[in-house]
Amino acid sequence: MIEFLKQLFGLGPKVDLSEIVKAGATILDVRSRAEYSSGHVKGSVNIPLDQLSSNLSKLKDKSQPIITCCASGIRSASAKGILRSAGYINVHNGGAWQNANSLKKS
Repeated sequence: MIEFLKQLFGLGPKVDLSEIVKAGATILDVRSRAEYSSGHVKGSVNIPLDQLSSNLSKLKDKSQPIITCCASGIRSASAKGILRSAGYINVHNGGAWQNANSLKKS
């Protein structure tokens, strides 16, 4: 149970998210459309968390790296769990969208 929670919230081994971005990761912003329109990572995909399960077809390749982000990291952790449960194997919680935005610039 503890290991599951560590993985869900990204508390496991540290991953270099900037390398994953450079490798072509999809940045998935799970904030509401209004939040997304007020600022977001250029090129990111917006699927609000409450609509993620019904829009998985927008994320076709289950092996493609995905970095989830939101306002603080809580919804992105939930999104990571949803994606992992649906068979996506390379999902990382990027936390707040501003963090993911800084990864795109590095």
